[in-house]
Amino acid sequence: MESTVAARVAEMLLEVKAVRLSPESPFTWASGWKSPIYCDNRVTLSSAPVRTYIKEALAEAIKTQFAGVEAIAGVATAGIPQGALVADVLGLPFLYVRPKPKEHGMGNQIEGRLEAGQKVVVIEDLISTGGSSLKAVDALRNAGAEIVGMAAIFTYGFPVAEQNFQQAGVTLHCLSNYNALVEAAVPLGYITDDQVDTLKEWRQSPNTWRQ
Repeated sequence: MESTVAARVAEMLLEVKAVRLSPESPFTWASGWKSPIYCDNRVTLSSAPVRTYIKEALAEAIKTQFAGVEAIAGVATAGIPQGALVADVLGLPFLYVRPKPKEHGMGNQIEGRLEAGQKVVVIEDLISTGGSSLKAVDALRNAGAEIVGMAAIFTYGFPVAEQNFQQAGVTLHCLSNYNALVEAAVPLGYITDDQVDTLKEWRQSPNTWRQ
């Protein structure tokens, strides 16, 4: 079932151009990394069928893998709409986490009502290294939440992310991943067989690729 969902989500991301593949003319990430892939899952919100499939798949994953969840928390900014949609499907309270506390007003970093000891699943749209996602986890834990796990739409599957989540003691579930995306891209005509090797090379060493 998970492999079927991973393949379908990968196809949808390609179809709505949430993911763009350009092995010959790489993108430059904010980190400075050169990359043959650019992922913006906020684009999925503009397609009702894709938006619905993703929210229902996330909700189902949470019900089956994160028993006892009492609230959903989105990571600002892209995790906010996804998290709100999932919370609505599950009929659970929703809150969201800023990268840092506001510098005015109440100075909140967490927006919404969080009860001490409340079991929370965190929602992200995309996992790269996991750094920003786990900062949100830290903020929630410091506020008294019990983190049951994290769910996301897509992961690049970098080893550093796996290590970071293991060290933080956070179980991560992603609907789709880089390998599923590459497998879906060839038959759909987004890339050629010859370009697959280039994409795999980047995945092995993204910080040094084409430096």
